[in-house]
Amino acid sequence: MRRALPLLFTASAMLMSPALAFAASLDADLKALASLPGEPRIVSAAGITRSETPLLTIENPSAFDPASTKRRLVIVGGLDGDARSAQAVLAAVRWMKSRAPKAIRDRWIVSALPMADPDGRARTRPFHFPPVKGFYEDPEQPESRYVWRWVAYQAPDLVVEIRGDVPGGEAADSLTAALRDDRAAGLGRTATRVVSASAPSSDLGTILVAVRDRSSLHDAIAKRIARAPIDIARLLAGRYPAAPSISYIPALAWINTLKLSALTGDEALRVKVLAQVQPWLSGEKPLLGDRIQLTTVAGTMVFAELAKADDANAAARRLALEGADAALKEKADGVPQYGQGWTDDMFMTSAILARTAGMPDRGRDLGRDLDRVAQLLIAYAGRLQQPDGIFNHAIDGPAAWGRGNGFAAFGLMDALTTMPSTHPSRAPLLAIFARQMRGLATWQAPDGMWREIIDRPGAYREETATAMILTAMARGVGLGWLDRSYALVVDRAWRALSAHIVEDGGLVDVCSGTGAGPTARYYFDRPAVEGADDRGGAMALVAAMERLR
Repeated sequence: MRRALPLLFTASAMLMSPALAFAASLDADLKALASLPGEPRIVSAAGITRSETPLLTIENPSAFDPASTKRRLVIVGGLDGDARSAQAVLAAVRWMKSRAPKAIRDRWIVSALPMADPDGRARTRPFHFPPVKGFYEDPEQPESRYVWRWVAYQAPDLVVEIRGDVPGGEAADSLTAALRDDRAAGLGRTATRVVSASAPSSDLGTILVAVRDRSSLHDAIAKRIARAPIDIARLLAGRYPAAPSISYIPALAWINTLKLSALTGDEALRVKVLAQVQPWLSGEKPLLGDRIQLTTVAGTMVFAELAKADDANAAARRLALEGADAALKEKADGVPQYGQGWTDDMFMTSAILARTAGMPDRGRDLGRDLDRVAQLLIAYAGRLQQPDGIFNHAIDGPAAWGRGNGFAAFGLMDALTTMPSTHPSRAPLLAIFARQMRGLATWQAPDGMWREIIDRPGAYREETATAMILTAMARGVGLGWLDRSYALVVDRAWRALSAHIVEDGGLVDVCSGTGAGPTARYYFDRPAVEGADDRGGAMALVAAMERLR
């Protein structure tokens, strides 16, 4: 069962801010609307305001479903901060679900955002579309970024904005005008209309009969999700990493490019990787440097992979073991010497030690590498895993950061992939992994993405969290750690991820580098990268290659 949104209200509305009181009322109305037969039936959120009021939505789950043949209607209200438009949106969705002619209901499916401006900012400073930069950390008006991205990635064929007042002239920078532009959201144009809150249902029926064609925006998303995993893998392997270094990000891209080379017989891909790592193999560049970071230590996993593939590659083996030695060092509290106590450490340590544990033994006790990984993963789960299975980022970072959960999942995945069935830590690690996957499946967004903060529906839907979680979940299904019901979760996530991989290999909404933060607001405001990004490209490549397994 999908969880209710975490809107924690006091018993008396008198104790709430007007925005939260309105959100509480709207949340109840949306849940009642969702309970009616048919779609839409999922109450979620498109974003969150500066005061942490959610931009509540009611959504259908088929934005990225290639089997869905219906035209997609998206209704938006409240861009003017007028509560009348929100009520009109609810009425329009209710009409679509219960009283619209069968011909319309058979042909159209709807998602809606009733109140795009619950804090009333648009009354004093109108939104401008398309918004530029500032996704989603804009200090004054992040709401327009959330609205823009949510609407575009609902794959609409028609967007209807309902306004409280009788619509006048349409501004050139309005939502509807911007979505009609050929370059809308980098995807394409879609039909739009503006209607008055006074008679939305009657107007809507006339509009829906008149709009017949699928939008170019919808077509663009459909083409993205139709791409085969191997084609996406080739695209990403050819582009990433753009900045070679010894860090986990290039290493993941290199390792999976080598896998793609072996799968396809494309020797040029292997040559590319070997040329990029050659400065470290030859000793021209130092491996770890004077200021060692655990991200660098994790990057040595590429040398472990090279050593496993070629037992005669002494240079790769030496570099891998140098990384393993650094990963084995501990502080007094069991935290890796170069770690921070964050979920990041779970992957950064496992990335190298799980791989050196699988290397041919030449007199070194490689079993201790896996023992150390197991010890660390179990200890970190004891500190950071919530009762529902998802992970807080850190003890002093009490939010379930999306990529932080990806790091925890990757660490567990790498250890379990290498660990023999007889290892005494295998059963507790499998239990930790299964508990996390259950929690993550519960918090998957309606469109198949996972969010910047996993359990906060207002957080933005983020690329690396989606790529990493679907990879770990797919590995779990493929190797029998999870039952086949998770395959459906993986399928939805893969389609959603594909929609966020641009035709030139750029990405949409990659959370920038992130340390532990003291509040949820810190994570809400982490910048989202749009375009070329080594981190996002590497994670998407890992997911594509896992999909090919």
